[in-house]
Amino acid sequence: MDTTCEVCHGHAPADHYLCPACQHTALVWLRELPHQVTLLRTMLQPENGPARRGGVGRAHAPLPVRLEVLDLIGPGHAHVVYDPHGDQTGGVPVGAFLTGWAHYIACDVPAVHRDEHGTVQILQSRAATAWPRTGTGLTAWRTWHERYLPYVATRPYAAHFHNELEGLVHRLRRLNHTKPVVRAKNAPCPKCAGWSLVEHEDQLHISCTLCPARLTPEQYDAHRATVMPQLAALALRMAVPLRKEAA
Repeated sequence: MDTTCEVCHGHAPADHYLCPACQHTALVWLRELPHQVTLLRTMLQPENGPARRGGVGRAHAPLPVRLEVLDLIGPGHAHVVYDPHGDQTGGVPVGAFLTGWAHYIACDVPAVHRDEHGTVQILQSRAATAWPRTGTGLTAWRTWHERYLPYVATRPYAAHFHNELEGLVHRLRRLNHTKPVVRAKNAPCPKCAGWSLVEHEDQLHISCTLCPARLTPEQYDAHRATVMPQLAALALRMAVPLRKEAA
């Protein structure tokens, strides 16, 4: 029996807290992180503006780095620092986010082994540590999360992970002035017949901007294969009288 996705409140498979669409979005966000960090590294040093005469001047030399960029690509805590006075800025850096969540997930993954009698025993490990197989760089941690995302989707903290990942990606996009690509599709909407279907780079479904219609890529391909030949034939029939009148 299906359950409800805790992010979009759509249908999720049994015993899942994330639907396939929200899992797909999280996967795209994870794959986007290395590219966003590469862009940020080019912005670490502040731009030097032209020299100015007059004014009140500075009481101290300007910082050699941009703090909002360093806050995302430098070291830090895997959780937001307690801030009772409201004088903290920024958030969790990319590296701390990936490693912190990886260790948390690893502690939740059941450990399976056989006892001396050959019986399979499943224990909930609480002392496990996550280690990527290909090193400890950003791409390696990203790959680790990709592999464990199907497991995370079945855990009660799945929505929390999804929401924190979304917040991190939005912080990166704001600094880099980037946004996901949106592509217009050339087949009309199957529900409202409007030429309003679009494909978002970080979403699984192709959606209509005029009505609630949503199609998977496979559904869209089948719809397009059916409707486009019909529209082409209709356009050809309409063009014949116009050619005769022009003659």
